Amino acid sequence: MSKRVALVTGASRGIGRAIAFSLCHAGLDVVFAARGVEQNEELAAEIGGCESCGGRSMRVNLDVTSPDSIKEAFTRVLKEKTRIDVLVNNAGITRDGLAVRTNAADWDGVLDLNLGESFRCIQQVLPGMMRNRWGRIINITSVVGQAGSAGQANYAASKAGMIGLTKSLAQELGSRGVTVNAVSPGYIDTDMTKGLPEELKAKILGQVPLGRMGQPEDIANAVKFLAGDEAGYITGQVLAVNGGMYM
Repeated sequence: MSKRVALVTGASRGIGRAIAFSLCHAGLDVVFAARGVEQNEELAAEIGGCESCGGRSMRVNLDVTSPDSIKEAFTRVLKEKTRIDVLVNNAGITRDGLAVRTNAADWDGVLDLNLGESFRCIQQVLPGMMRNRWGRIINITSVVGQAGSAGQANYAASKAGMIGLTKSLAQELGSRGVTVNAVSPGYIDTDMTKGLPEELKAKILGQVPLGRMGQPEDIANAVKFLAGDEAGYITGQVLAVNGGMYM
């Protein structure tokens, strides 16, 4: 049997990059999808030097803010790889601010990119997964979508929406052999969190029973599990990887 094909959005850095390489090491043929990713020479060199990738993994430009870009990217991947067995919806943005000051652009932009793009990407893979009667859809949500966060109403709503989307699709697609799950990261050491003031970092860490930040690889390991055959009887679930920050 040929390698299963996985596509990871937002795969150029941080959690997405860790997920993509983790799936690659697990023996999947991985598509690294992100805006401008084809121009990322560092990523190209890393893929080329990875024995597990075997030269099969590809990079594809994907602007998740554009429905046309989504359709074009998935059409290209399906033409070259013939199928997509695993989809990881990881791309996302934040535009934080108190609700009283949040304008329509910041509200709509976060909801549409984080939640809308996930649904549009899912629509691209559903026909093939349903036809093959096998598939894994894994949505990267957030502890904020479960617990809420002051100043992040738009982001929390988008991530909570991904949980609802996950559970609804799990019910819809289970009879076709397609599982749909979510992974909910907590406080993870990424470029997004590196810029936080030290005082705020200390405050957040005080809420984590394990007393440390998570690493992108912690999220990648959870995704790798859900993408494999071992998780074949798990669907509609939210796997929290947060060090106990929210239980």
